[in-house]
Amino acid sequence: MGFAKYKILVVDDEENSRVCLGKLLTQAGYDATCVSGGHEALDYLEHHPVNIVLSDIRMPDMDGLSLLNEIHEHYPETRVVMVTAHGEVETYLEAVNLGACDFVHKPVRFNELKLVLEKLSITHALQLS
Repeated sequence: MGFAKYKILVVDDEENSRVCLGKLLTQAGYDATCVSGGHEALDYLEHHPVNIVLSDIRMPDMDGLSLLNEIHEHYPETRVVMVTAHGEVETYLEAVNLGACDFVHKPVRFNELKLVLEKLSITHALQLS
């Protein structure tokens, strides 16, 4: 299966960011669904298999690091890429320690995001072989 066919869940409380990213992913051939927060993401994950979660870090209902921790604990096969406008080194290190696969900065440059997704595809293919 090509990686573009994998299911991606976009989690962001900012509607414009969420909708824009979802549209770009869909237009690029990804199967993308968007939700507005961590609790909604966990509800979605409970009923729908997802390969990749793109999660904002700063959200009002549940921050992205807490969501990352929950995903890592309950859905260990799901890869998480953190998305943020704030690039503090401590946050980056904590995200990596909690199991984040990568970090993308806002505003998201779609070419950069595609490279991250391709890198995950190669890593995934190597793990299967």
